[in-house]
Amino acid sequence: MLYYVLMLSAAAIVLLASDVRSESGRWAAFFLLSAATGGVARLWLQSPLPHVWFEVAQLLNQIVTPYGVLVFSLVYAGGATAALAKRRRLKGWLLLPPAATLVYGLLRGSFEPDYPLMLVWAAPYYLAACALLVASYLRETDRRIRRGRLITVLITVPTLLGVVAFIHVAKAIWPDFDFFGYISAFFVCSFAIALLCVFVYGVLGVKVRVESDSLAGAMKAAGMGTSLLNHTIKNEVGKIAISVENLRGSPEGNDVGKEDQLAVIERAAAHLLEMAGRIHSRTRDFAWNPERCDPASLMKEALEPLRERFARQGISVAEAYGETEALFADPVHLREAIGNVLANAADAMEAGGALEAKISKERRDIVLSVRDTGAGMPPELLERVWEPFYSTKQGKRNYGLGLSYVHQVLRKCGGRAEIDSKPGAGTVVRLRIPRSRKMREGAGS
Repeated sequence: MLYYVLMLSAAAIVLLASDVRSESGRWAAFFLLSAATGGVARLWLQSPLPHVWFEVAQLLNQIVTPYGVLVFSLVYAGGATAALAKRRRLKGWLLLPPAATLVYGLLRGSFEPDYPLMLVWAAPYYLAACALLVASYLRETDRRIRRGRLITVLITVPTLLGVVAFIHVAKAIWPDFDFFGYISAFFVCSFAIALLCVFVYGVLGVKVRVESDSLAGAMKAAGMGTSLLNHTIKNEVGKIAISVENLRGSPEGNDVGKEDQLAVIERAAAHLLEMAGRIHSRTRDFAWNPERCDPASLMKEALEPLRERFARQGISVAEAYGETEALFADPVHLREAIGNVLANAADAMEAGGALEAKISKERRDIVLSVRDTGAGMPPELLERVWEPFYSTKQGKRNYGLGLSYVHQVLRKCGGRAEIDSKPGAGTVVRLRIPRSRKMREGAGS
């Protein structure tokens, strides 16, 4: 029983320690801690403490856990509850049945859970949570995120169904039924699956990687940071070199053209200096200074220094900036991320093609997308494009470091990067940034 309490508490602490700013992680930790109170109640039952202590702990366990599970599922699944104001109101409404159950216990003078009453609302809470988690998996299109949602379903849903069957249904029919052993078995199985997956795939943003040599790990991290800075330098110096070449070929007296090329050089140099000053080695997180910025302006600024390259390669560029709104992000890093996506698209169309830069507003997100008509990528490469420095062509630019950096930037924005590609059908990269994203304390730390 003590192991049961320690197991759930440890899982909650790990989730909070991994990313305390993750709302889904906080709610997962909340319901794990509330579930642990069931084990605490059993410990008090075997102690000389008054029996009312056991009843109070058991009642809190029974009314708080289903609420925590359902809110976690709502936050994790997103969908119709994505709007912050709506989500807050829904959380408040969902508190009414637990609060009414607690008041009912006070009025009748007993804190022993009324299981027939609990069956009326707590069981639907658990079943609704299962449905939301399964639906979030089924509608997810990003392979990497879909795998994570499947793991969450496998860890959570069987245990929640066991809770409904062995606690709410069984106790409502047979009041003397002792469910604790059955439920403990479900939790142990879920914990074992989570422990395995946290090493292999990651669970709710938690992934453990074992380094055989701590110095080797630190050197690898430092090397990754150096490579990232080198990648930025290469991109910006390339833009400067193109502009210098254009200046040399510019006819005498064409002051307007020279001014344009000098402006490109000036912007590239300023961007390079700012990035060099803000990128840390991978042993530390890079600086993040969010502010209100216009996504269309960032897309245009990222496109501008690449237009000469697109023209030389015979790439036509179509821009579609629909009705959008300002978002909170670090404009330096987000512009660099967009530039990496655009440069990758150019790499994919060395023999010419068509590029579409598009910004759209969806119910939940502002979506910045870049579509190319290049050769596309096979599934085995597509699954690894976000890995740092993964490359199948040594010495050539391709979807590797650039997209790893893009992935980090989008995580900082609270959003995600998606990529769809098929051989012969081109590639589209979507940068999704939540519309409801607010500036948070410590976002730049």
